[in-house]
Amino acid sequence: MDVRPSPAVVGVGLCDSASLLWRVEDLRAVRSQGLVGALLGSLPRTPRQNARRGRPLLLLPEEEELLTERHAAAPGGQQGGGGVELGLQVQQHQEDQQRSYEEQSVLALEDRKSALLRAMTSSHTGPGGGASDEALRGRLEALDRSFALPRSALAVQLSTARAGLAHCPEARDFLRADRPIRGRHEPSRDASRYQVFRDLRGRGFYLTSAGKFGGDFLVYPGDPLRFHAHFIAVCLSLDESVLLLDVLAVARLGSNVKKTVLLCSPGAAGRVAYSSLQWSGMA
Repeated sequence: MDVRPSPAVVGVGLCDSASLLWRVEDLRAVRSQGLVGALLGSLPRTPRQNARRGRPLLLLPEEEELLTERHAAAPGGQQGGGGVELGLQVQQHQEDQQRSYEEQSVLALEDRKSALLRAMTSSHTGPGGGASDEALRGRLEALDRSFALPRSALAVQLSTARAGLAHCPEARDFLRADRPIRGRHEPSRDASRYQVFRDLRGRGFYLTSAGKFGGDFLVYPGDPLRFHAHFIAVCLSLDESVLLLDVLAVARLGSNVKKTVLLCSPGAAGRVAYSSLQWSGMA
C-alpha cells in the first residue's frame, strides 16, 4: 500500500491576531501549496526600500485556516524545554545587540572626530596655529567625555539578520509547530469568506487580499509573480440584499482596473455560486 507522508506543519508565530512565517523552508512550503501571503519585512541592508520585501510573511486568516484544516491530523503536543531554550536565545540576542552597540559606538566616535578635525583644520589654516591646536585638543577631549551613540541609530534588523532566523539545521525546536495552528474553537474569520477561499483555491486559483480594490480577494490564474489578477472576489450571502449603487460602484471599479468582479455566494454542501459583473456603459 502506498502511504504518502503528510506535508510538514509549518511553524507559525502569532503576533496578536497576525500569523507570521519566519523560516525560509516554511515560506517555500506554503508557496508550494499555492498560498501567497504578504511579505512585511525589509532587507537588512536596505531597511527603507519598498520594491522587494523580506521576512516575515503575513498569512491571510483564510490561508492560516486552510493550513490548519490540512494539518488537523498532525501529531499534537509540545516538546519540553522550549521556554528555557527561548530564554537562552533571547539572552544571546541581547548580548549580541549590546556588543554591536559598543562596536558601532567606537566607529561613530571616530567618524565624529574625523569630521571635527576636517572642519577645524579647514577653518584655522592661517597664523596662530598654536591656539588653534589647543582649541582642537580641547574639543576632542570634550567629545571623548560627552559622546554617546543613541540606540535609535542602530537601524539594523537584528531579528532577521543576526538572531538565528536563518535557521541552520540546529534551529530551535520552539519554532516548530507540531499541532494545528489555532484551535478550532478560534475561527479566524467569517465562515463564508473561508468557504469561498477554499473553493477558489481548490480550482487552482491563487488569492491575495483585495482591500485596495474594495473586494475580499484578488484572484489570479497562476502565481502572482507571473500573472495579473483577473477577478475581484466579493463574498456575499445568498440571502443578503445589496444596494444597486454598491453593485454599480464595484462593477465600475472592476472595469477601471481591467478586472472582472465575482460575486461569490456560499451555499449548502460547500458549494459556491458565482456571478460575474462587467461594466457595459451608461444607458
